Amino acid sequence: MKRILAINPGSTSTKIAVFHDIHEQLAQSVGHASEELQQFTRLIDQLPLRMGAVRSFLDVQELAVRDFDAFVARLWFMISVHANMGLMLQT
Repeated sequence: MKRILAINPGSTSTKIAVFHDIHEQLAQSVGHASEELQQFTRLIDQLPLRMGAVRSFLDVQELAVRDFDAFVARLWFMISVHANMGLMLQT
């Protein structure tokens, strides 16, 4: 059974889920206040905020990056800059 971390940053939230194969085991949507997001000029500048939400989720669930077999993300605005999700989560 493979464990997958899925991340979907939306316009006002970051959705995070853990799957075992195709079955969702855990999920959370972390809302971001518009005031919080307005401080960023570019979408890519939101990366620390969004990754902080993912790290907090993993901490609460007592999960580590090494616990996952794969990462999937809808990060169309970040892919070219940060292709390695595992490295991003570890920093």
